[in-house]
Amino acid sequence: MAAVPPVTFDDVRGAAARLRGTAHRTPVLTSRTLDERAGAEVFVKCENFQRVGAFKFRGAYNAVAQLTPEQLARGVAAYSSGNHAQATALAARELGTTAVILMPEDAPRSKREATAGYGAEIVTYDRYTEDRTALGEALARDRGLALIPPYDHPHVIAGQGTAALELFEDTGALDALLVPVGGGGLIAGSATAAKALHPGVRVIGVEPEAGDDTRRSLASGERVVIPVPRTIADGQALATPGELTFALNRRLVDDVVVVSDEEIVHAMRFAFERLKIVLEPSGASALAALLARRVTPRPRRIGVIASGGNVDTARFAELLGG
Repeated sequence: MAAVPPVTFDDVRGAAARLRGTAHRTPVLTSRTLDERAGAEVFVKCENFQRVGAFKFRGAYNAVAQLTPEQLARGVAAYSSGNHAQATALAARELGTTAVILMPEDAPRSKREATAGYGAEIVTYDRYTEDRTALGEALARDRGLALIPPYDHPHVIAGQGTAALELFEDTGALDALLVPVGGGGLIAGSATAAKALHPGVRVIGVEPEAGDDTRRSLASGERVVIPVPRTIADGQALATPGELTFALNRRLVDDVVVVSDEEIVHAMRFAFERLKIVLEPSGASALAALLARRVTPRPRRIGVIASGGNVDTARFAELLGG
């Protein structure tokens, strides 16, 4: 008998019920100009309009909402470069508990300020010399807090999968789904939903060239560790995939492609000028792969998850050369 996967489609549907009325049902954007550039019919799931400005609220809330009353009374901890930090802080506030968040010293200022604005205590570390997982686990253990990791947790993964579930409910069958890959939670949850609804859909992950740990891991058949990447896509600057996410993605993901920082900037500019939306670098990577025609053969109907829009105005102007 086949082993039951750590996250199932029933888990994603359960998360959707839990999130209903709390998370935003984000819009799906279409554009004739984008269709012409891509040579396909494209549907963009705009998670930049999600609460906290990114898909991360889905997974964080789904996980915090399933803690026991005793755990909620003690509080939660998380580690994140920014979006999961904000998401956990807001989820904690919504559910009447407190949050302590471990963030890298060089996390974008806007993300640190937003996290603090939701009421969280912030503890910093050096992402290039310190192990955030070990630090986060120690922080949670020492303070007696429930740890909500950014991706390697079944409730987090199931919550993230609700973005793809909504997309397919709005669009019907798609030939391919393009998803940004950091730790792998979004694509693991999305692939779980996508393959359950439409087994023939191609699920394709997108990573920055400097941070292709998931692509390398899938090619080798085991998780590999790379140096912490230096890329404008800070939400995708990881050294290795998650254990649970890799197990799911190895089974469900059809391919992983990479894009350059320059191609990400081009996608951000296209999104701003032609789609009239603001995307952060990590949030634009799947769109970048589409515009750079990394997906071959060309699908007829393509879904793209625009995973977030948390970029401050100074950084946005700097990247776009304004």
